[in-house]
Amino acid sequence: MSRQNFSEELESMHHELLRMGSLVEKQIDSCITALAKQDGELAQKIIDDDDIIDRMETELEEKCVKMIARQQPLAIDLRRIFTTIKIVTDLERIADHAVDIAKVTLRLKDEKYIKPLIDIPRMAEIVQGMIKDSLDAYVRLDTKMAEEIGKRDDEIDGIYKQVFRELLVIMMQDPRTITQATQFLFVCKFLERIADHTTNICEWTVYLVTGEHKDLND
Repeated sequence: MSRQNFSEELESMHHELLRMGSLVEKQIDSCITALAKQDGELAQKIIDDDDIIDRMETELEEKCVKMIARQQPLAIDLRRIFTTIKIVTDLERIADHAVDIAKVTLRLKDEKYIKPLIDIPRMAEIVQGMIKDSLDAYVRLDTKMAEEIGKRDDEIDGIYKQVFRELLVIMMQDPRTITQATQFLFVCKFLERIADHTTNICEWTVYLVTGEHKDLND
């Protein structure tokens, strides 16, 4: 493989990663919309579309392995390929959590909610912004931006603790709410995990630029 062809494959890999990221962003937006509107049909579509994300992950990983096998990459190129594999893995896990939230929607679609959904959409909005900005930081190779995004994870953790306390009080006051409240706690936990995976993406961007792995969850 000529150096030009190799560079073209790197660029193609880069664009496919961003396309996967865009689809994952849409999955997050759709799963929260489905939960808020108790839309079972949309929830099922999110579950069905997860196969597309899984396929993209597999294809990108295979492309990365073949690129390494066909040409010994330069150090920076090898870092870029390795970073792609890591980011793709985090994106796939984010999509899995969107599916988890969609499954909660299917379980609750015929129930009257015990409280208005305020904090969950707020968490989701922050998380969606983190995903978009983390991919922008990757495109720009902007380590400062990546580090700033990582700090938003603390905000998500704070909201999660607040919701946990509120739902705990509701469950203690009325044991009949326990099943549904537990499902909402799962949703918050899934969103918290999405934020963690997004922070991982930022960490891999820092690694790509500097060659050092920095923990942004400190």
